[in-house]
Amino acid sequence: MVSTNSIPTVIIVDDHLIFRQGLKSLLSVENIASVIGEASNGKEFLELLLHLKPDLVLMDIDMPHMNGMEATQKSLDLFPELKIIAFTMFGDEEYYYKMIDLGVKGFILKSSGISELEKAISEVVQGESYFSNELLRKIIKNLSRKTEEKTKKEIVFTIREMEVLQQICLGLNNDEIAEKLFISPKTVKSHRSNLLEKTNCKNSPALILYAIKNKIIEV
Repeated sequence: MVSTNSIPTVIIVDDHLIFRQGLKSLLSVENIASVIGEASNGKEFLELLLHLKPDLVLMDIDMPHMNGMEATQKSLDLFPELKIIAFTMFGDEEYYYKMIDLGVKGFILKSSGISELEKAISEVVQGESYFSNELLRKIIKNLSRKTEEKTKKEIVFTIREMEVLQQICLGLNNDEIAEKLFISPKTVKSHRSNLLEKTNCKNSPALILYAIKNKIIEV
């Protein structure tokens, strides 16, 4: 549940002190979020969770002692509703698939700008998912280099489902898609659920990767 404060509460998990301090200052100055805790690795983060209840966690992937993947898995086992955005510098999509599988709600590159960071936090706190546009471009570029044939189950989508899927891959949330397609947010939510069920994806980031990997949608 989002805190009653006007801005969400956040825990930053990253092994670089300068990065944590810079991000904390940025979030405070721009009034985007209130940092209530910091951890330099997954073990420290799990200890913090015993005492703190953040609205959101900003999680690095590559850390000593306990990395972001293990920390994400353990924290979501304890608190399934916990919202996590993964911070990454990686170019290998293998990490994204694993983190999505674990239940991460968003991805953003550390090189992203303040406006994208603000949007990612806002979307995820409100129950949506967020995928960095820059990260999507990197994934598409990496996938385009791979020429091997991929087998996939043939799935039939309705015209409206394809329209909704296209907008999801462009990073729009339910309200934005509803406005663009002149339908209700409830209808968008229904189509999104159908898409997840048909593709056997757990969440929107997984759905986006599925659509791109199988060349269902061109972004």
